[in-house]
Amino acid sequence: MYILQQLANYDQRIFLWCASLCRSRNLPGYTRIISHSGDGYLQVLMPLLIIAIVGHDALPFLKLIVFSFAIERSLYWLLKNNLKRKRPEAALPTFKAAISASDEFSFPSGHTSAAFLLAILVSSYIPALSTVMFIWASSVSISRVILGVHFPADIIAGICLG
Repeated sequence: MYILQQLANYDQRIFLWCASLCRSRNLPGYTRIISHSGDGYLQVLMPLLIIAIVGHDALPFLKLIVFSFAIERSLYWLLKNNLKRKRPEAALPTFKAAISASDEFSFPSGHTSAAFLLAILVSSYIPALSTVMFIWASSVSISRVILGVHFPADIIAGICLG
């Protein structure tokens, strides 16, 4: 248990360092836009756009996306609601997040897991989009720490889950 507590303390220190550094540079305005791009709309629009462009040949890809997100969302929900890690604002009494989180718990980051899953799936189907998709997924992930709704470990877990 001591090791887990040490890791949590280290995670909080990294979080506070990132938050102070980023807020001193007035980044939350830009990061809100990036964070909202991971709210789930792109996870619906991207496959539909690919099907509209490619046609019926993309139907196996659509099935893969639906199946993959069903598994990812189920695991995300189970982890989040069983581990019940408090968000930074609840865990750190003097900290105020730049945005309100959509739910109570922090671990893992659902925005991050969904963004990385979409990046992996789209990149496997259209390799030319790999760089753009992974830059976007990374930006969504980092924005969640900058905005103060996730600790760095939440993001790492989200990447692994995705």
